Amino acid sequence: MSAEPDGPEGRLRRFATIWSRAIFPVTATSLTRPEFEQQLVPLARRLRDALQERVFDAKEGQAVGAALIDTHCTDPEALSRTLDCVDAYLVLYCGGDGPREELRARSARIQHAVAAGFAQALRERTLAEQEAISRAALSARSAVAEALHASEARFRAVFHGAAIGIGIADLDGTILEVNDALIRMFGGLESNVRGRNAAEWTHPDDSPHVWKLYEELVRGEREHYRVEKAFYRPDGTVLWTNLTVSLLRDADGLPQYQLALMEDTTERRLLNLRLRYEATHDALTGLPNRTLFFERLEKALAAGDGARFGLCYLDLDGFKTVNDSLGHAAGDRLLVEVADRLQSCATAPGEMVARLGGDEFVALTTGTDTETEVDELAGRIMNALAAPIRVEGRELTVRGSIGIVEGPAGERGAADVLRSADITMYRAKSAGGNRYELADPEADARAITRHGLTTALPAALERGEFFIEYQPLVHLGDGSVRGAEALVRWLHPQHGVIGPDRFIPLAEHTGLIVPLGRWVLEESVRQARLWETRTLDGAAAGPLRVNVNLSPMQLTHPGLVSDTVDILEREGLEPGGLCLEVTESALIGADDDLLKPLRRLAEMGVDIALDDFGTGYSNLANLRRLPVSVLKLDRSFTQGMQHFPADPVDLKIVEGIVSLAHSLDLAVTVEGVETGAQADQLRELGCDTAQGWYYARPGPPDQLHELALADAIS
Repeated sequence: MSAEPDGPEGRLRRFATIWSRAIFPVTATSLTRPEFEQQLVPLARRLRDALQERVFDAKEGQAVGAALIDTHCTDPEALSRTLDCVDAYLVLYCGGDGPREELRARSARIQHAVAAGFAQALRERTLAEQEAISRAALSARSAVAEALHASEARFRAVFHGAAIGIGIADLDGTILEVNDALIRMFGGLESNVRGRNAAEWTHPDDSPHVWKLYEELVRGEREHYRVEKAFYRPDGTVLWTNLTVSLLRDADGLPQYQLALMEDTTERRLLNLRLRYEATHDALTGLPNRTLFFERLEKALAAGDGARFGLCYLDLDGFKTVNDSLGHAAGDRLLVEVADRLQSCATAPGEMVARLGGDEFVALTTGTDTETEVDELAGRIMNALAAPIRVEGRELTVRGSIGIVEGPAGERGAADVLRSADITMYRAKSAGGNRYELADPEADARAITRHGLTTALPAALERGEFFIEYQPLVHLGDGSVRGAEALVRWLHPQHGVIGPDRFIPLAEHTGLIVPLGRWVLEESVRQARLWETRTLDGAAAGPLRVNVNLSPMQLTHPGLVSDTVDILEREGLEPGGLCLEVTESALIGADDDLLKPLRRLAEMGVDIALDDFGTGYSNLANLRRLPVSVLKLDRSFTQGMQHFPADPVDLKIVEGIVSLAHSLDLAVTVEGVETGAQADQLRELGCDTAQGWYYARPGPPDQLHELALADAIS
């Protein structure tokens, strides 16, 4: 059954039809156009498969390019039209439902592969023709001795009918005979070629060994050589050729003539140069892209002794806002203007500017005094960005953050240098932007460590690398243990035990804090239930409340209430055995939507503690509307009580907070108690519970159970 007209096979045949109509007029074939189209269908199918394959394979595109030569599509125009068809219609008819940007990128790579396969196959075919012609020429020379007139006729037929240029010169280099193809290469007039001396055809791009090979051949020291060589035409344009020169000997074996075979590769070279340019330059701004920049950087880093380099890594501040508010077209025009300004900043020898992608640019300088030059380059860039840029009738102020890396060549690789510059740029951005910073190895190491911890966090949770320690909460009145705060730790395979101050911000940034917080809540509730049920010598430890910290992201998570209820019911712990601690800063300006989950939990009987109270943002009037039952004073209030007499200001502040809290039926817990003097002062001030190293450091759950049992027995 034939494929549906709009099915994948039908769209494939539409593409093959368009392709055949484009290249059939420039194809040397005896087939009709429909017959020729049938030959293109398998090739179109290979292009479609290469476009949709999960892993790109350039060999498929190269095979299609080579197959074009086999179907007699040897005219360069056939390649040009093929690339146009692939660019315009391959994604449209054969792309399926894949992401268009990825398919367009894949299509570009397929075009490069097709061009490479076409060029290679054409070269091999031409070389085969050259060898055939060479053999025919030698055969003709040998036949002269047997039948001069017949061989002369055959030689002339091959000589003048060949598709490649052929010339014969004596050993002095004077050109004696040329065929029509060679005459056409040099402008169409025989006088432009015949009678001239080969030594006149020098070109600045000649490699040093070209004329050395020529001299060896005319001396009879070599039989032939093959080189790529450029010639000037009479009109001043350049002709690029694959040149093969052979030595012709007489009957006695003595050198007599030179035979030159020339293949015109000018169009192919221009195509390769165009493809190379497109592969190494940014399509939007025309600046060198990441590929070319890495080539230049690696070359600079491989320079000899005494060479240095300087690198400026620029990221525009707030560029996303431009895209979001004015659209991507306006953002592109802004990037083009920024690129032009950056280009004007790097005009000295050894300097270059490239676009890495998005709104990220780099500027490179090389030489022996880059310590000064890179600072000046960064200054020029900042000055160039200072003037507003007009886009769609609006003047936009452009700001940028720059990370600078400078040093001697040969000490680091390109990837390390760019990573250091990237880290330094983000350090400049975090410091407010619109500035540049110099790379700091220690800061780089810290950033790399943070990145390593960030990427390791998800796997660490899956592998069970986190554990919880508990710090007792002690009643200041009778010294009994009333509960404990759950403090999560990370047992990292390389870095050992890592405290929450290092990884909790990373978990917040990545969103892992939600599953991590759920795990901490579940483990803590399970442990509180174990404390509740264990006994020692018949003396019950009594109910111990567990305090669990909630991050700001957890507060806004829609599953907070349902997860908490589910965990309490599954583990069999009463809501009163759980206290959720929320930092004061997380509730600054909190609206009713944010407070609603906390109110529901408080109504169930879960205690809510306002952690780090008094850190400078306190709004005492807000306490009436917050669903909290406990205030946890920040450890900064206890620091002034370490020695006797205590700071009277701290005492007055704590006394006022305690009085206010008690008038609102709130209990007061104090953190950071490290001495007996602090504990006595806080007891006299009316604080309810305390925690700190004076009582116990955070430790395993059994430590807390033993302390609680000791209280119960006594």
